[in-house]
Amino acid sequence: MSKKQYETTIDYVDKKGFGRAFVWRDTGQVNPKKLKLTIPQTIPNEKVEVNVDGEGKRWIKTDYTKLVEPSSERVTPDCPHFELCGGCVWQHWSYDGQLNEKTRYVKAMVENNGFDPVLVEETIGVKGEPYRYRNKMEFTFSKEGHLGLHEQGNWRKIIPLETCLIAGKEMVDYAMEVQQWANNFNLPGYDKDEHSGLLRHLMVRQSFYTGEVMLGLFATEAPIGELEAAKAALVERIETNCPNVKSLMWFENKDWGDRTQAEEQYILSGRDFIYDEMFGFKYRLWFDTFFQTNPKQAETLVNLAIEMSKPQPTEKMIDLFCGVGTFSLPFAEKVGELAGIEIVETSIESAKRNALDNGIHNTTFLAKDARHGIDQMLESFGIPELLLLDPPRSGAGGKVMRRIGRAQPERIIYVSCNPETFASDITELVPFGYELQKVQPVDMFPHTPHVEVISCLTRVKK
Repeated sequence: MSKKQYETTIDYVDKKGFGRAFVWRDTGQVNPKKLKLTIPQTIPNEKVEVNVDGEGKRWIKTDYTKLVEPSSERVTPDCPHFELCGGCVWQHWSYDGQLNEKTRYVKAMVENNGFDPVLVEETIGVKGEPYRYRNKMEFTFSKEGHLGLHEQGNWRKIIPLETCLIAGKEMVDYAMEVQQWANNFNLPGYDKDEHSGLLRHLMVRQSFYTGEVMLGLFATEAPIGELEAAKAALVERIETNCPNVKSLMWFENKDWGDRTQAEEQYILSGRDFIYDEMFGFKYRLWFDTFFQTNPKQAETLVNLAIEMSKPQPTEKMIDLFCGVGTFSLPFAEKVGELAGIEIVETSIESAKRNALDNGIHNTTFLAKDARHGIDQMLESFGIPELLLLDPPRSGAGGKVMRRIGRAQPERIIYVSCNPETFASDITELVPFGYELQKVQPVDMFPHTPHVEVISCLTRVKK
């Protein structure tokens, strides 16, 4: 069946940031059939032209062939890789337009779960140019040995890297040093289909405050034997050309899964961690440490959390899903006692060390899952006046939220990177006498559809 040309209008953008539209196609029958379309790099209310066949389908993903009526919010992308790269999907959209869309989305999620959308404030964007905001990037090697990022919607194809505008410039420059080293030794990349090859990923992490950089190379073999010469050359190259690298690591990963995980690790140069700072506190970051990827906006989150919760020096506080203590340390200075709970044991060890490094001694940290950890902590620590939670994208879940509700803390601060699960979770608190006071979206990831929210709920009745 030959392709047919249609003109359609973009109704909205989905959770992945792609435009959604539909056309009515003539099938030769009495009634036309509705064909739903996903069209990347479009903006709501734009009129576009598409060529589709859609035979026997109800939904397809396609590119537009012509912009019939462009949005007034459309801009020219600055990155030369934008049309192919999957790193960010909204560089064609003005930054003000992106922020408005994120506010609209959060309001919709809140309203869909029975709360007043008026409680949602306008999204707080980054100050200055919305680029160079990420302090961590994970690049991938193609089977040909090219270092880059995955093609949009295609995890098997890698777009060779020339630049990346959402990462720090020095991070990209250092990644290119590793690329040149790999080229000099003709080192093969990993073939995901054949499960063969050497180089898999390069993780680059840099503190915006200390300037320290970690380079983590993930490979299928250890840097021994025939790789000794290549390893020595890598160390010399990095130490000569990359003065801010304080941690050069080689990670052995034989697993078929396409993740930056390690079975064995080798320190090639420096230490196995770097120092970072946030909100005046120093943190040690290892390769697998979760830390806010946009540090400047993370400080905005911490300030908002303190402003909303009004912590008092006589109060107890629980930090659920505390990680390495991003919120714990600033709050520990303002409350009498603080207890942190986190399932990842290495993060808890980091939180303990970070507290000691910063001279904080009123904290207790427990390595346990949220559901059982909160029960144990409530029994030993007592009922807190203030509880903060910052769960993963999947949310805290009904059981954890109901346990929080039964504990009856006076104030709850919920931080979330997923407005959908956030809105669903907080409905569980309503039967326990809690009222939503405010929801503040914060843009942590410009040029992507992701948005962070921070909210405050207070107990209005027992």
